[in-house]
Amino acid sequence: QVQLVESGGGLVQAGGSLRLSCVASGSISTLNKMGWYRQTPGKQRELVAAVTVGGSTNYAVSAKGRFTISRDNAKNTVYLQMNSLRPDDTAVYYCNFRDQWANLNYWGQGTQVTVSS
Repeated sequence: QVQLVESGGGLVQAGGSLRLSCVASGSISTLNKMGWYRQTPGKQRELVAAVTVGGSTNYAVSAKGRFTISRDNAKNTVYLQMNSLRPDDTAVYYCNFRDQWANLNYWGQGTQVTVSS
């Protein structure tokens, strides 16, 4: 089992920045991928960005150039730096941990990000 604790959400004006953090604990596989997804009411959860243990990243088109994902493997922590935020970035952001050995997914409880216009 893996537990995920997120922090850093909140209310920000358009054009502003926020940094999300997520700490993983428990049975941490040496082969894993951590990432951030987001969801708005009535819509499917969508990938924002993800990063492997080795540092390979992938981003949603909407996040490229504005968001940066990074991780500290020693702390089992993943970060999402979000700049130039827009109202359509408003969503609940979920941390994801994918155990690539066991093919298991774990989710955080979600943190609300609200961008006002």
